[in-house]
Amino acid sequence: MTRPPKPQARADHVSLWRYVRLFRHDILSAQPARLYRAWMAEFRTPFFRSYLVNQPDLIKRVLQERPGDFPKSDRIGAGLRPLLGNSVFVTNGAVWERQRRIIDPAFEGGRLRDTFPSMWDAGQAAVARMGVLATDDPVEVEQETSHLAADVIFRTLFSIPIEHHLATQVFEQFREYQRSQPILNLAAFVPGPRWMPRLFRRKTVQTARAIRGLIRQLTDDRRAAIAAGTAPDDLATKIMTTADPETGQTFTVDEMVDQVAIFFLAGHETSASALAWALYLMALYPDWQDRIATEAAGLTNDFATVSKLTVTRDVFREVLRLYPPVPMMVRENTCPEVMRDRTVAPGAQIVLSPWHLHRHERLWDRPDDFDPARWQTENGKTCQRSAFIPFSAGPRVCTGAGFAMIEGVLLLALLVKHFRFERVKARDPVPVAHLTVRSRDGIYLKVRRRLPE
Repeated sequence: MTRPPKPQARADHVSLWRYVRLFRHDILSAQPARLYRAWMAEFRTPFFRSYLVNQPDLIKRVLQERPGDFPKSDRIGAGLRPLLGNSVFVTNGAVWERQRRIIDPAFEGGRLRDTFPSMWDAGQAAVARMGVLATDDPVEVEQETSHLAADVIFRTLFSIPIEHHLATQVFEQFREYQRSQPILNLAAFVPGPRWMPRLFRRKTVQTARAIRGLIRQLTDDRRAAIAAGTAPDDLATKIMTTADPETGQTFTVDEMVDQVAIFFLAGHETSASALAWALYLMALYPDWQDRIATEAAGLTNDFATVSKLTVTRDVFREVLRLYPPVPMMVRENTCPEVMRDRTVAPGAQIVLSPWHLHRHERLWDRPDDFDPARWQTENGKTCQRSAFIPFSAGPRVCTGAGFAMIEGVLLLALLVKHFRFERVKARDPVPVAHLTVRSRDGIYLKVRRRLPE
């Protein structure tokens, strides 16, 4: 049986500098194979200790039972600060709590129904674009899913399609930012105060500044529309007009720019990654692709029809299991802790790796196989509760998790309803992780129009 591609693990013992070089190129292949079986592993550097944790009860302790004792580490966030500022992605404590009190209402269940028409319109626009590419030539689908995911963000957040001049500029600048921003910089290995130089690449700083400037224009325009009473009832309006129930204050312009930046980074980058891998897996397993096509035949622009896409939902869950868009999350221990009979000192880094947890050999049946049917088995149901965290868990679970599940299922069903995706064996993808799990050289597929039965 053909298994989905998986990066080759490194040797068990390498020098710190070799590890840094590997890590800067790809998080996944920089890790040893033993992490797919270990409950916990310790890594030491001259500056700090790091513990990768796979044991479900320890993960629950960190994310759900005592999240305040394990705040988000600044080691990764510091590398993204030129773009994200002081957004909800990098903050902790009272600042983070205030931000979530303002943001969360925009993503409550009833609001998801309101965003559905925008998702549908973005999907229809993608079908039209994909139709032009349905020839004998291979198509790089990551580029197409990136375009589609960005379109969804702009339509649901600001009620504008990606063809809008400001949306187009943000998208183009963000692609430049991705090319210039490594996952790690000096902050990841050398602790220090926030004023310490981080040695960002010039291009990274320039593109981040350009993106934030464009987002500020969108935000200023929306503030004016809100004041004039002409603003559409979309996510941006909801967030900008929601007052913190404890202080009565809304976001300032600077704060809103920070939040829009993370919405774009998280909502666009992660959705594009998941959808691209989903299309590849459909090409690799055409029987599952056909099952989705059959199910999607009844899909309409009625929000209620999405709930009937049960096969598509299980397929998309399996995609998130095998290729979680965010491969690792880092927390910092703030008090003396004992984990698996080891003393974990304050300041230690606690790494939670969806990539390894979702493929853990002691938890999942046939962890490296693509099997959407597993979600209806006892093993799948048990692991979904204890070892499946594509959106994190607990108080810091991704605000847009529900949004992402509806978006991913809808767009996958729409594309497979209209097209058949075929594997290009000579160009099978190799997974790598930088900001998200992507393919090293892109994902190339042949796209055929699906003839109506």
